[in-house]
Amino acid sequence: MYSLKIIIASTRPGRRGIAVAEWFIEIAKQNPDFSIEVLDLEKINLPFIDEPNHPKLQQYTQEHTRQWSKTINEADAFIFVIPEYNYAMPPTLSNAIDFLFNEWNYKPVGLVSYGGISGGLRSAQMCKQQITTVKMMPMSEGVAIPFIEKFINEEGRFISTDQIDRSAEILLRELLKWTIALKTMRI
Repeated sequence: MYSLKIIIASTRPGRRGIAVAEWFIEIAKQNPDFSIEVLDLEKINLPFIDEPNHPKLQQYTQEHTRQWSKTINEADAFIFVIPEYNYAMPPTLSNAIDFLFNEWNYKPVGLVSYGGISGGLRSAQMCKQQITTVKMMPMSEGVAIPFIEKFINEEGRFISTDQIDRSAEILLRELLKWTIALKTMRI
């Protein structure tokens, strides 16, 4: 079984990332090849980078960095649930990525983006640039949810469509292929 970490990137009050992540988790649970853990950056609450050494050295001085390192190192694959803020990815996710280097290497990541008319695609595209720098493999397949508010019901739950569900299933199938292939590079 492979360790899949689903990272909720938004920390904004009233964020929709939790509802989207809960929906995605239900679909991911249907794949018996993944064990799932949710990492909520709002709860993890990493400060802005406060390490004096380059992350490649792994000479961490802060306990929160050592814990983040352990958590990310354990993963075989990731899903980032990301909104779009001003045509960009959330700074909380960028910061969380920048804390580490080696722990991210040779791991695949799928992007589940949401937002307004673009469905968070500009955020996803920006994220792909950053994650390739830490030697991650972004999936070409992804989930983009436009006009997120239309999919949130009165209870705050994300109500999907068949098309969005299919895109999540396709993403997970592709993520599994890359997870298997890239694991051999980390041995």
